[in-house]
Amino acid sequence: MGLLPVGVAVVTVADGRDDIGATVSSFGSVSADPPVVSVSVDSDGYVAEVIEEVGAFAVSVLGGGQTALAGRFSAEGRPSARRLVSGLDHHRGEHTRAIVLDDALAAFECRVLDHVEVGDHTVFFAAVTALPAVRGTGPALVRRAGRYRPVD
Repeated sequence: MGLLPVGVAVVTVADGRDDIGATVSSFGSVSADPPVVSVSVDSDGYVAEVIEEVGAFAVSVLGGGQTALAGRFSAEGRPSARRLVSGLDHHRGEHTRAIVLDDALAAFECRVLDHVEVGDHTVFFAAVTALPAVRGTGPALVRRAGRYRPVD
């Protein structure tokens, strides 16, 4: 599966105490009408716990020039998402209050509909509640063979 190129995104959650975030390469469309997406995160991780508790999250789809940002949000022991985006243009989603990256290629605010534990991951199915304005352009960032790469 590592040879299959997949898009890279950052999932963020505002839980009232802090901002949580993680890089994911398992975000996709489930339904167009109504708009429903899925995101898969490590079941043992704090991100899964907070998404389940809060019931909402934001997703920022990363562009080819955002490799370092993907690395920041995937590092073990990373600080709060607020610190990870310090110095970067961002805003809070109107519906989720989660961090949205202004230079993302696309962004989604989502409300959890359901979740399923599958193996070592939890898959969250979520209704898209808003499409925050972002200004990113250019190729998408993908992960293939364990490395981040811009799509040619």
